[in-house]
Amino acid sequence: MRGPAASLPEGDAKTRAVRSMFDAIAPRYDLLNRLLTFRLDVGWRRRAVRELRLAPGSLVLDVAAGTGDLARELRHRELCPVALDLSAGMLAAARTDAPRVQADASALPLPEGSVDGVTCGFALRNFTDLEACLNEMARVLRDQGRVALIEVSTPRNPLMRFGHAVYFGKVVPAIGALLSDRAAYQYLPKSVAYLPPTAGLLGMLVHAGFDDVEHVELSGGIAQLITATRSAS
Repeated sequence: MRGPAASLPEGDAKTRAVRSMFDAIAPRYDLLNRLLTFRLDVGWRRRAVRELRLAPGSLVLDVAAGTGDLARELRHRELCPVALDLSAGMLAAARTDAPRVQADASALPLPEGSVDGVTCGFALRNFTDLEACLNEMARVLRDQGRVALIEVSTPRNPLMRFGHAVYFGKVVPAIGALLSDRAAYQYLPKSVAYLPPTAGLLGMLVHAGFDDVEHVELSGGIAQLITATRSAS
């Protein structure tokens, strides 16, 4: 890594840092999400759940569930969520009645083909081994099961990209430091460096065993939604 990304942890150090960071920010995580995204994150999650296109009663694993925003939306859509997260602090602060499991996304404690859908909100860049996590999502999904992944992104429009860089790089850390944890919200803009280019990310999903991989820019490209279908065996 070069530039600002050079200070980002790797390997086991990243796993420990991410778990500790999310434990620390759990109490005010929802407040900061709503404030920093001007509540756009609510609509992003609703769209992700719609794009699963699953029948009521379907079992959905919410990976990196955090405080349960996606789990609550899944329940609202008459789906059956299971919330999984690496951070015990996040699970303790979760506002959901879904079953909660503490585990690493690279080693999901579920049998092969045991769920109908998988969701993941704003966590791809936090995984120590993204490829292993995508492979695990494919493993636990039944044939033709669906995955919906939300992640931050960088707008392609030059003006939006400039404004987003200022907001994400300067304003977000300042507000985070004021209301929560300075180090965590300094990490947030830097962590985008962990994400592979879009083509590479979509290719990783295909390699993991997914078909019908689709990528959609959200809110002018400040976020992205990726959906895919588990290939038939």
